[in-house]
Amino acid sequence: MNPIEIRALPAHALLARYEGTGAYTDCHALAVDGRVPLASYVEAFYTSPAFKPERWLLGAVLGRRANDTDAAALAAGHVETFSAWRVEARAADQIVLATGRTRSWLMVAPRADGAAPQTTLFFGSAVLPRAQGGLGWTIDALTGFHKLYSRVLLRAAAKRVAARSGT
Repeated sequence: MNPIEIRALPAHALLARYEGTGAYTDCHALAVDGRVPLASYVEAFYTSPAFKPERWLLGAVLGRRANDTDAAALAAGHVETFSAWRVEARAADQIVLATGRTRSWLMVAPRADGAAPQTTLFFGSAVLPRAQGGLGWTIDALTGFHKLYSRVLLRAAAKRVAARSGT
């Protein structure tokens, strides 16, 4: 499988609105074989084995349980909430989910520059500054873990997409 790249947010990314506002933003990208619709990526991401512990924890702590059927409904655009998140913005190729000061962003970008079709899967996050300014020490302390966890989530989603498409 291709390596995960750290990239600048694409200019048209729905998450780009937070750049330059004092928010923390990041963008991870991974090219996979085939054409991957956004709905397939969203469902694969939120139903992956790597994400399920977070889903369980949010359900246990916040009382906002979600299952694979809920993830499929989110992916298909049938619901605007999923566990602790609400859809903040959606386009044909991307989605932003919000909870508190945190944003999660997923985007697909088909590539036609090679002999075989590929899709770049993007995953990014934003953490908005506190009302009194700054991100807070907990964000600084957890950034290293977050970067590793983001890579694990993206890789798990890519594997799930590949397994479902047979590539």
